[in-house]
Amino acid sequence: MGNAMVMTQYIRLTPDMQSKQGALWNRVPCFLRDWELQVHFKIHGQGKKNLHGDGLAIWYTKDRMQPGPVFGNMDKFVGLGVFVDTYPNEEKQQERVFPYISAMVNNGSLSYDHERDGRPTELGGCTAIVRNLHYDTFLVIRYVKRHLTIMMDIDGKHEWRDCIEVPGVRLPRGYYFGTSSITGDLSDNHDVISLKLFELTVERTPEEEKLHRDVFLPSVDNMKLPDMTAPLPPLSGLALFLIVFFSLVFSVFAIVIGIILYNKWQEQSRKRFY
Repeated sequence: MGNAMVMTQYIRLTPDMQSKQGALWNRVPCFLRDWELQVHFKIHGQGKKNLHGDGLAIWYTKDRMQPGPVFGNMDKFVGLGVFVDTYPNEEKQQERVFPYISAMVNNGSLSYDHERDGRPTELGGCTAIVRNLHYDTFLVIRYVKRHLTIMMDIDGKHEWRDCIEVPGVRLPRGYYFGTSSITGDLSDNHDVISLKLFELTVERTPEEEKLHRDVFLPSVDNMKLPDMTAPLPPLSGLALFLIVFFSLVFSVFAIVIGIILYNKWQEQSRKRFY
């Protein structure tokens, strides 16, 4: 979708031009319980140091084909997002070296904070020097027994290197895989060479089967996400009138009972006095 172009050897999500965005999504939802997604990608362009952007994202989400500001996809998504961020938006950050890979799980209630490069909501991350390399670069996302692992092969050694590992990640089945990218004032070529999904066969104990039942909303253990509760509908005019009316009746009734009890108490006091 968008400015994505199908080439003979790859799909270019965005060309090295300003204000472009593109995406690639699968049409069939994934109902695998344990899986591994391997992404073969390439990011390259004419921009020099810190004059390129913005990066690409890999998605496992409830909604597909929804363009937006988060690396070309919608904000407040429901599912998992893995970001290969090539440009530092937060000026004061010094300890983080870009390009940077991070991950985020969302139940639809959180916004991705561009100004802070997604720090408030990230599960973890690592530096990944992936621009303008002369060898292949890979990223793997593995989801096994509610354990999320992200590794990379970006050194030309054909070896996986750990990046992110988070236990207790609960992802529903039936979501879509996709990848997207966006450019603004700065740009890069963001190419996807292949996306390969593998089903992983994992044995579970009876206790694990009970613990790993299907969920309906993404979440992470020990990480509080705002609840997605629907707001209460406003009261109608009749309902509001009835509430006020019965409140007044109850108040009058309480006052009358109070007066009667007070009068009886006074009569008893007089009898005691005489």
